[in-house]
Amino acid sequence: MTKPTTLAVLMLFAINSAQAQKNKKMDTNKPVNERVEELLAKMTLEEKVGQMNQYNGFWEVTGPAPKEGNAAIKYEHLRKGWVGSMLTVRGVDQVRAVQKIAVEETRLGIPLIIGFDVIHGYKTLSPIPLAEAASWDMAAIRKSAETAAAEASASGINWTFGPMVDISRDARWGRVMEGAGEDPFLGSKVAEARVKGFQGDTRADLAKPNTIAACAKHFAGYGFAEAGRDYNTVDMGNATLYNTVLPPFKAANEAGVRTYMNSFNILNGVPATGNSFLQRDILKGKWGFDGFVITDWASIREMINWGYAKDGAEASLKAVTAGADMDMESHLYVAELVKLVNEGKVDITLVDDAVRRILRVKFELGLFDDPYRYCDPKREKATIGSKANHEAVLDMARKSIVLLKNDNQTLPIKKNGQKIAVIGALAADKNSPLGSWRIASDNNTAVSVLEGLQQYKGNTLTFEKGTELIEGEATFLQEVVYNTTDRSGFEAAKKAANQADIVIMVLGEHGFSSGEGRSRTNLDLPGLQEELLEEIYKVNPRIVLVLNNGRPLALPWADAHIPAIVEAWHLGTETGNAVAQVLYGDYNPSGKLPMSFPRNVGQVPIYYNIHSTGRPTNADDNVFWSHYSDVEKTPLYPFGYGLSYSTFQYSKPVLDKTTYAKGEPVKVSVTIKNTGNYDGKEVAQLYIRDVFASLSRPVKELKGFELVDLKKGESKTITFTLTDKELGFYNNNGNYLVEPGIFKVFVGTSSDDVQEVEFELK
Repeated sequence: MTKPTTLAVLMLFAINSAQAQKNKKMDTNKPVNERVEELLAKMTLEEKVGQMNQYNGFWEVTGPAPKEGNAAIKYEHLRKGWVGSMLTVRGVDQVRAVQKIAVEETRLGIPLIIGFDVIHGYKTLSPIPLAEAASWDMAAIRKSAETAAAEASASGINWTFGPMVDISRDARWGRVMEGAGEDPFLGSKVAEARVKGFQGDTRADLAKPNTIAACAKHFAGYGFAEAGRDYNTVDMGNATLYNTVLPPFKAANEAGVRTYMNSFNILNGVPATGNSFLQRDILKGKWGFDGFVITDWASIREMINWGYAKDGAEASLKAVTAGADMDMESHLYVAELVKLVNEGKVDITLVDDAVRRILRVKFELGLFDDPYRYCDPKREKATIGSKANHEAVLDMARKSIVLLKNDNQTLPIKKNGQKIAVIGALAADKNSPLGSWRIASDNNTAVSVLEGLQQYKGNTLTFEKGTELIEGEATFLQEVVYNTTDRSGFEAAKKAANQADIVIMVLGEHGFSSGEGRSRTNLDLPGLQEELLEEIYKVNPRIVLVLNNGRPLALPWADAHIPAIVEAWHLGTETGNAVAQVLYGDYNPSGKLPMSFPRNVGQVPIYYNIHSTGRPTNADDNVFWSHYSDVEKTPLYPFGYGLSYSTFQYSKPVLDKTTYAKGEPVKVSVTIKNTGNYDGKEVAQLYIRDVFASLSRPVKELKGFELVDLKKGESKTITFTLTDKELGFYNNNGNYLVEPGIFKVFVGTSSDDVQEVEFELK
């Protein structure tokens, strides 16, 4: 290189650096929208499209720059300002290094937004989201998200791809572990709690260094994939879309969520990524959402596979036209959009709208004021894995446990003088309890159930695997292969059980058996676990079955034979301590199921808020009614179900009147008494039925719940208030209606254990 060329390069670099510093120091007294417009006016078309481009981490950013191949191309794009976001780059050193390139080496110095899948914690893990939903404790769920945000932000991350707010009624779909279950009302409350936990209460809270931008996903309908098979077709009517699928997404918007992720599925034959009805008409139009929409991984390119776009150019055109603002790893916007705009096929106003949205969120996060605000190594060291974080996830784990069965007060276990056989490979497993979607966490860092039990010194423990759970090693990217042949440990397990006063069996799914791409056609205990359970029962029926799983399971034999069953899900880092504290009675379980458990997989999808059908009962004493000939049509364990070590008695609900005018609040009171021998918490649940309406309404719909803390012998009266927000529904055009007529109100301990009253709305 000649000296004049070198000098020119240095001058250009100085100009770019000065411009970057100028943008970084833009007048903070101006409103965000003015600052956005000021910056937008300076951007070239290529730089605008670059903001719409997100790349996964593609090289060791604290090492040398890549010299060839795809990584070198991406690196050059980064240096040109053609990358708006990166994902899976984590850790202060890594984030600072990549942010430095964006801020100090590009012409305009626009900082990156750093995204990551913070699904149920970052390094210190809470229970999987489905388990958290079982707590019905919104304050605890919000605290869990706050803990996750604190750790993630301390590690340089400022955006999470969560919460997943998809409603699903099909336990075959592995991603039920990421959501809040089958009910839109509960799902909406959980969505609100998690969004505010990640982001704070107001938009101004986004600029705090311990919050991160949230992302409501997957918009929309993903949880209704046919046959529970991931990435599959979705086909539903508008009544289901508006009344079941969309409410949690709307609740997230009302809670201030700053981003949405579109979904992999088609809806009405149109892939969600290219669906203007969802993204422009509903989200950005009717709901007034002013953040931005990111695609799911390569979902723009996948529209070609769907047969909706013939090539990358057409896929890009359809995606940007439909309202997809940022391209995650399709590499298509950066390759195609500039040409499409220059050819007049894409209106520049669509690009400007997307870039405004992206820049707005970056300004709100404070990235222009301090691009390195999330890069404090001292905070990273102090925050990750702190004692307070472990205490928070332990509290969440205890609250997530659901007691499914407890005949003859088998639980809690006596703390002294017992010989206990602990059986099952999962009992000693320190990896599986972490669950799926925990890519920042370290393997084998969970407290195992066995370790938790060993903290109690008064009993004698014997441990036997009984059988290996899986073949080889389970990983995030590979299918879990279950052991179906090796029974060599059966005899040792049976011997230990025979000599024990009580047997604790820890069975279920491996943590990587649920999550994305983990669909199953069987919902039983996989591998040899069911056989092991039945063999142990033959020698000692005094069994406590502890379940580790990421979805509802079908457990008809266990329900019929095992005296105590505890749903312990995948509870994260503090799994063993939470399970042991519940089994020994130091924590009285209060969880309730957020999804129905089927009797067998043939009932799936199964859910409580069904429509009655034209022939709901056997009124004529013949075969022609809606039922199965080989099993009851009801679930094994219904939505909202969960026991306690105590018992709770409900009075009949009382209305303050029996006739109401439209718009008048309906007040429903009930008295709950703790009639057992333990202090405890009860989730009181209120459901309604609109008996006759312009659209058929479900037989029950959850419209209220309250977590009631009661000392033994104590009574409390609680009052629910129903307003138009709870009494109405959406018609097939998406219009919200509150219609006069007869309403039934049900209050009780679960969806199928309630007492009812009735009122008329004039």
